[in-house]
Amino acid sequence: MVCTLSVDAYRAFLSRNRQASFLQYPSWARVKDLWRSERVGWHYPNGEIEGAGLVLYRQFPGTRKYFAYLPEGPVADWSDPRVDRWLAPLLRHLRTAGAFAVRIGPTPAYRSWDAAVVKSGAGTGRRISDVLATEVDPVGAALADRLRTRGWKRCGDEDDGDAQPRHVFRVPLAGRTREDLWAGLNQEWRRNVRKAQKAGVETVLGTAAHLPEFYRLLRITEERDGFRLGRSLAYYEQQYAALNAEEPGRMRLYLGVHQGEVLAAHTMIVAGGRVWYQTGASADHRREVRPSNALQWRMLCDAHELGADEYDMRGVPSTLDPDERSFGLLRWKLGTGGKVVETLGEWETPMDGYANAALHKAFQAYLARR
Repeated sequence: MVCTLSVDAYRAFLSRNRQASFLQYPSWARVKDLWRSERVGWHYPNGEIEGAGLVLYRQFPGTRKYFAYLPEGPVADWSDPRVDRWLAPLLRHLRTAGAFAVRIGPTPAYRSWDAAVVKSGAGTGRRISDVLATEVDPVGAALADRLRTRGWKRCGDEDDGDAQPRHVFRVPLAGRTREDLWAGLNQEWRRNVRKAQKAGVETVLGTAAHLPEFYRLLRITEERDGFRLGRSLAYYEQQYAALNAEEPGRMRLYLGVHQGEVLAAHTMIVAGGRVWYQTGASADHRREVRPSNALQWRMLCDAHELGADEYDMRGVPSTLDPDERSFGLLRWKLGTGGKVVETLGEWETPMDGYANAALHKAFQAYLARR
């Protein structure tokens, strides 16, 4: 049975599932305030909550129908081959709520590549899929087959179509000492962290009052690196307020300060047993003092001190071509000694019926135009 959960019941469930994404916490619904939200759960016969998810509903203009989205969710036992036990009731519940289509983000990994393997595979025209994976997750591979046989379709290609990054970079922390983390950095990273320390770069925790400075640096970074996140300062202010209202310290702003000037600012999110580096920004000048390397080392150490199982540095491109501009981001993250992880990506299915399928197709076109 699937039903709506209270905030307290939902948070109690998440407290027992330390690997749940911050995108499945109730606070994320307050960040995405243009979407209607609902917390749903399904139960064992004894009443215990077996799985749950934060559902975001986006209304299709001019209709009473909704696109239902569970970012990096639901929180469920994806290794259970009997996914129909809870997936079918979930779809029935969403259909009753007016959904014409559903997008989910299963959390098992599909494949992963150690940093050394990725580095050795770089070359002109090369992509991560051209390199033999260090590990293939049997749970992820089996789940992909189960979803396909039930009519779900994977969104887009490896770099386009998902709202969340398909390839991410993760640094394992469980069972490692701080000395292990330092040894895991490559020579260039260790040299740059020492350079920052010698130059007097300070790494400090900022407050909401520093968000305008973070945003100013972000706009500089977007211009320099040729990308546009499309977020306003108000968005980051709302995110900071919503996440920290739910749990103090859930979203943190780190500042790299040199001679009294903020040269870099990075955001970090803490939830359960995981920590995410979300967004980084830096100035165009004094880059030789390496404030971003200093910040990441501080954040990595703080994540370790918090007892996190891993430090997720979020998205990386799938290209291994050094001549492509985006490869620089991957190269920078590789220096931390973690691994590239290909997630299962996001999957969609329209609800039964020709009208719902037509609405789904029209909604995809609407999102593409926006």
